[in-house]
Amino acid sequence: MTSDKKDKSSWAIGGTTLIGLGVGLFFLQTSPIWFVACLIAGIGFGLVLTAILSSRKA
Repeated sequence: MTSDKKDKSSWAIGGTTLIGLGVGLFFLQTSPIWFVACLIAGIGFGLVLTAILSSRKA
């Protein structure tokens, strides 16, 4: 068994997208635009988080 550590910072994009999806489902009955905004915010936050996590490893 090798001790090969892989970079899992890219998981932040998928995780925050799912969080944005969950939050957006609460706003879906109010306005579909809020739903889309939550998804875009989740993706954006995930990209920023990935950049921060990958810069700490270097």
